[in-house]
Amino acid sequence: MSALGELSRLKKGAKGERTQNKAAFVFLAPWLLGLLAITIGPMLISLYLSFTDYNLIQSPNWIGLDNFTRMLHDTRLMNSLRVTFTYVIVGVPLQLGLALFIAMVLDRGMRGLAFYRSVFYLPSLLGASVAVAILWKQMFGTTGLVNQVLALVGIQGPGWISNPSTALGSIILLHVWTFGSPMIIFLAGLRQIPVMYYEAAEVDGANKWQRFWKITMPLLSPIVFFNLVLQIIGAFQSFTQAFIVSGGTGGPADSTMFFTLYLYQKGFGQFDMGYASAMAWVLLLMVGALTAINFFASRFWVFYDD
Repeated sequence: MSALGELSRLKKGAKGERTQNKAAFVFLAPWLLGLLAITIGPMLISLYLSFTDYNLIQSPNWIGLDNFTRMLHDTRLMNSLRVTFTYVIVGVPLQLGLALFIAMVLDRGMRGLAFYRSVFYLPSLLGASVAVAILWKQMFGTTGLVNQVLALVGIQGPGWISNPSTALGSIILLHVWTFGSPMIIFLAGLRQIPVMYYEAAEVDGANKWQRFWKITMPLLSPIVFFNLVLQIIGAFQSFTQAFIVSGGTGGPADSTMFFTLYLYQKGFGQFDMGYASAMAWVLLLMVGALTAINFFASRFWVFYDD
């Protein structure tokens, strides 16, 4: 009887486990369908279209690697790469530097910390929105708020957005202004550094600069690496700011022609979907390669305190 009872118990347990598995699949089904229909499916279709000549009207015509070889001779695409890399190389370090500075100021424990933290985080929520991009365009226009403030001290400001030498800088400034998200992450990381390290270093005579480079940065390096990877990926995907500020043209003189904006123009302006799909995959490969390089380089400067 004991053997039969044990066998019956095992059968009931197996049946209950199968029931739980079915319930899990039912709850996961919407996510799996979304993954296939919204992510994997369109990616596979765009991969196929990248090897075709497709204009949204006629059927795709297979042309092999022609779209990719065209890129090597596309001067506007090369300029868009230059603009995008300038935006990333200049904007991301400035944004992270400002975020770390503000986080260290807030980490001192001032009154109303929750309020200041919310205020500084707010631009990150609104930075990529159309409304903020329009506001930024108005502020840096010829008669915008920036030039009005400069006029109060007798300075005649240029048209920041309409000047090829300053238009990209204005968008980079908008990117730097959205430092709230990495600031919150930095602040959380700073709160995890034991105070005893700073106390011991102060007893040994280390000044603030030495404590920053010898304690804060090594222990915060995993957080810096995390923010760096996320912000580089996000910067390469920037589109709304350049589209709104330049009116969708990438001007003046293609000075704000981001890679994503040029991709949009090719795909939805000229209906060259095959070429746009190839550009999208080139962007994916670039971001993937840079992320891999960052992970490899992190071995030499990221310190994990066990």
